[in-house]
Amino acid sequence: MFKLVGLTGGIGTGKSTVARMIRELGVPVIDADLLARQVVEPGQPAHAEIAAAWPEVIEQGGGIDRKRLAEHIFADPASRTRLEAITHPRITERALEQADQFRRQGLQVAFLEAALLVETGLHRRLDGLVLVVASEEQQVSRVMARDGCSRSQALARLHAQLPLEEERRAASDIIDNSGDEATTQRQVETLVRRLLGMR
Repeated sequence: MFKLVGLTGGIGTGKSTVARMIRELGVPVIDADLLARQVVEPGQPAHAEIAAAWPEVIEQGGGIDRKRLAEHIFADPASRTRLEAITHPRITERALEQADQFRRQGLQVAFLEAALLVETGLHRRLDGLVLVVASEEQQVSRVMARDGCSRSQALARLHAQLPLEEERRAASDIIDNSGDEATTQRQVETLVRRLLGMR
């Protein structure tokens, strides 16, 4: 029986680190960020819709200036909702197509790594939801280091997301990525063994 399990977590919690650990254990992880980049490539329907909505974010070569687009949508909830309506259905469709390929290959488990699984309600269509958590202070410092932004910008991004408690209620499992990498690794190994039916 094939399972597609969601993997989510707030910005700066270390979702990508956990995804890497899962892949290293031989379990595929579908990366929604990668799919999000594919669906907005020039020539794709979502690209045309974004160009029509925000022409100023289109670069000379036709690509999308993702940083500029992010500034728009973080500053304006209506823009964010509009962008999500353009991209999310297409990302979901591609993710479910990939999962179906894994199922046909006879795999037992695959993960779907995405930031907005609970917000979009997609978690209800999955066979479980793993939430990666870390302290707010760790999230802020990781976002500042990764994106080269100020503390206030990092906090604004954090607070634009769904409150952690709502995500906790939806989660079937929690990986606490507040400690060192070895501690996180042990939690990931335990989770994957359980999902594969290996106690």
